[in-house]
Amino acid sequence: MNQIDRSGGIALIPFLIFVLTFLGAGILLNDFYALPSPVAVGVGIISAFFILKGSVQAKVEALIRGCGDSKIITMCLIYLLAGAFAAVSKAVGGVDATVSLGLSLVPVQYLALGIFLLAVFLLTATGTSVGCIVALGPIAVGLAEQSDTSMPLMLGSLLGGAMFGDNLSFISDTTIAATQTQECSMKDKFRVNLLIAGPAALLTILLLLVAGHEPGASSAAAALPANFSFWQLVPYLLVIVLAVVGVDVFVVLTIGTIASGVVGLSQGSLELLGFSQQVYEGFTSMTEIFLLSMLTGGLAEMVREAGGIQFLLEKVSGSINGKRSAQQGISALVAGTNAAIANNTVSIVVTGPVARDISRTYGVDKRKSAALLDIYSCIVQGLLPYGAQILIMLSYTNGSVSFVDVWANAWYLYLLLFFSQLAIFTPFVDRYISKQPAAARVAA
Repeated sequence: MNQIDRSGGIALIPFLIFVLTFLGAGILLNDFYALPSPVAVGVGIISAFFILKGSVQAKVEALIRGCGDSKIITMCLIYLLAGAFAAVSKAVGGVDATVSLGLSLVPVQYLALGIFLLAVFLLTATGTSVGCIVALGPIAVGLAEQSDTSMPLMLGSLLGGAMFGDNLSFISDTTIAATQTQECSMKDKFRVNLLIAGPAALLTILLLLVAGHEPGASSAAAALPANFSFWQLVPYLLVIVLAVVGVDVFVVLTIGTIASGVVGLSQGSLELLGFSQQVYEGFTSMTEIFLLSMLTGGLAEMVREAGGIQFLLEKVSGSINGKRSAQQGISALVAGTNAAIANNTVSIVVTGPVARDISRTYGVDKRKSAALLDIYSCIVQGLLPYGAQILIMLSYTNGSVSFVDVWANAWYLYLLLFFSQLAIFTPFVDRYISKQPAAARVAA
């Protein structure tokens, strides 16, 4: 079989071109999502054909081999199913019903807490932090304007809840990417991840409860929507329950999509043709991340075969002197990449293979490496002033709130950082892992 010639550190240049193209376009256009990420990857792939040594046939074969890798294809199929479920459940009113239920149950002085919990539930069920913020952002801003609740506190709570869900949702693309690149089951990663994120979330809830009891906190009644059907909530609840008990993610998403369709058909909000159209719209909504994952897999294989991944591993490993240092290295690797390209899923896909090699070399359990990849990508993504999450939230405030104001109230993300460091430097997570054998790895 033809192979690309080994080029050492030079093999990383196509990856750098990809990152710099993505980052440079965002800076120049003042919009880090203006240039579609698959196009940026395409620029990196084209440069690889010129920079890497070897025959064109060898490079094409490596590209196709990477694009068609079983982990990449599995990831892409899950993206499609996740998109279908999100589209159909939204079309039948599931998002509106969830929002109405949550807000109708929350006293006004605890609106910030209610927004945090609602974001946690909605994001855990839907798997998209951007979608969650789009759905809840206007409501959070409007409720803050109509009450004495601090708008920065409302937005910081929304951001924290969204990133908690993004980090832990079974259908989040970050979770999918982290578990696939580290070759562990979603159930195992969820349990380890929850040991770190759970205490941070509970402490955030406590702080928001205290904030609600502060003198001056509004207790006036608010007009909250309450017109919803319980059946519209069933698909979300079903997905959460099935995922938590360990049902294969393909089965979970398929059942969730069908359940949403049944609700829509029975209530008249969808016809059979409309259901199929929503499924397809869900598929197409994942086109960018589908192409991004596939093309990134191809570029990664070209770079790997040329010795770039090995070179990077050796350099990173040179600064690692033990298990704790390896965990810090994995965390810093994904955090730095995310800061550069403002996309947590891309960061995990790019750094995942290196993180897997580091974890194997220094004895870091794959469940913990998957959790750290997801956690640090979400922390950085949530705090980036040019990240989609903060930019969308601020767009609803008409300039009355800055990203610095949001930073000051993003309590959950700072607590998550603290507990993740605690998990690295203390044995409480490792003791749990040592008592829990990893589940046999399945497709998800």
